[in-house]
Amino acid sequence: MVDEKGKNMKCLTFFLMLPETVKNRSKKSSKKGNSSGSSNSKLPPVCYEIITLKTKKKKKMAADIFPRKKPANTNTTAVQQYHQQNLNNNNTIPAPNWQGLYPTIRERNAVMFNNDLMADVHFVVGPPGGTQRLPGHKYVLAVGSSVFHAMFYGELAEDKDEIRIPDVEPAAFLAMLKYIYCDEIDLAADTVLATLYAAKKYIVPHLARACVNFLETSLSAKNACVLLSQSCLFEEPDLTQRCWEVIDAQAELALKSEGFCDIDFQTLESILRRETLNAKEIVVFEAALNWAEVECQRQELTATIENKRKVLGKALYLIRIPTMALDDFANGAAQSGILTLNETNDIFLWYTAAKKPELQFVSKPRKGLVPQRCHRFQSCAYRSNQWRYRGRCDSIQFAVDKRVFIAGFGLYGSSCGSAEYSAKIELKRQGVILGQNLSKYFSDGSSNTFPVWFEYPVQIEPDTFYTASVILDGNELSYFGQEGMTEVQCGKVTVQFQCSSDSTNGTGVQGGQIPELIFYA
Repeated sequence: MVDEKGKNMKCLTFFLMLPETVKNRSKKSSKKGNSSGSSNSKLPPVCYEIITLKTKKKKKMAADIFPRKKPANTNTTAVQQYHQQNLNNNNTIPAPNWQGLYPTIRERNAVMFNNDLMADVHFVVGPPGGTQRLPGHKYVLAVGSSVFHAMFYGELAEDKDEIRIPDVEPAAFLAMLKYIYCDEIDLAADTVLATLYAAKKYIVPHLARACVNFLETSLSAKNACVLLSQSCLFEEPDLTQRCWEVIDAQAELALKSEGFCDIDFQTLESILRRETLNAKEIVVFEAALNWAEVECQRQELTATIENKRKVLGKALYLIRIPTMALDDFANGAAQSGILTLNETNDIFLWYTAAKKPELQFVSKPRKGLVPQRCHRFQSCAYRSNQWRYRGRCDSIQFAVDKRVFIAGFGLYGSSCGSAEYSAKIELKRQGVILGQNLSKYFSDGSSNTFPVWFEYPVQIEPDTFYTASVILDGNELSYFGQEGMTEVQCGKVTVQFQCSSDSTNGTGVQGGQIPELIFYA
């Protein structure tokens, strides 16, 4: 409704008893009473007429009526005490009218988290010897999970006061309860996988999605193989794809990580079969042997050569031994003992003989990844007094809009004929060194760029500026870039550039060294 001024108005409802209505109903009641022979029968409920009154007041929620204010010292102590009770499960709330401390239903509901007050079910969570007894409230749990709803209110619901859950870790179960009770997501690196398992088991999809997001942001070469195994178990294709991106680009780091030895056999096979694995085959071979040794321990077998080969099974033939460098094979795989004498002889013949024997091993090299190059200059030039190197640093800052892996830089070379340069390249984020390498490259005197590589590709997160730096030692004069661009589109990746305060040799956005970023995406 609106008033004369056109402003929105609400309505209040009142119930007024009308005299005529009461009188008429009284007459009808007395007639009915006479016909039934009961003169003392009571009047039926009276009828009411609804009248609405105009009002300009807006309906308020509890949080509006009771705005949060800084509580007095007594209340502050009480609130902190209650939160501490939630964490420690002290089970009691001694103070009366604790509800008055919290203005919203969400906050009052959160007080019940891990609290025995009004609890009508208990969970014994964890494996034998590591259990923890946790209180719960059926209504709250049923609202937060369809599994709990079926457990407590479904057709086959069982009226148990205590429920045992041996396959979920107590910390993970508590994290799930905290989300259900408090609408808060509290994840930690050491429990996030267990929390994801609990969220999947009890069908709490938003918590499961938060766990996956947490895992994606903390994904690195050290944990990519383990997370790959878990993502397949939990049927999370997006996380699986992210794991493959890291494993492909940083394959050697991933294969050398401790987590690689913790994967299951199916995941091992999928990694060894991977066509885009960006690693030397000798590194793949050594990683498989390390996994076999740990697998023997898991199966309580002595880690002999025979047992290692036994646990590897047919996965051994997924290692592309014939594609190794001859030195790697002769000094590594051939002397490992894992191969039979016939296999060793046949592979040596594969390297040397014109008529090559048939092998059970895959003999086709892996494709690996093709590096992309982001070129930031539109032209290059040289002058008689530029570009000089006297131990000073050429540096530029960059940011990307998608996760990539920087494999190295493309650098300019000598403008005065062939020359060799010594280059110390470095990649930093907020002053922290993420990767560095000292190497040499040969310049043929052309204006081409020459790649200089890091030992391992460096993972670059989106929307954060990183600093690329190089200190060159070599021919005094070289080519340099000009007409630099602040933003470059390279495939599906957008790269932004800005000047770096670390640059002491003149390199900036408009011109200088480091013309290319070499990366995998």
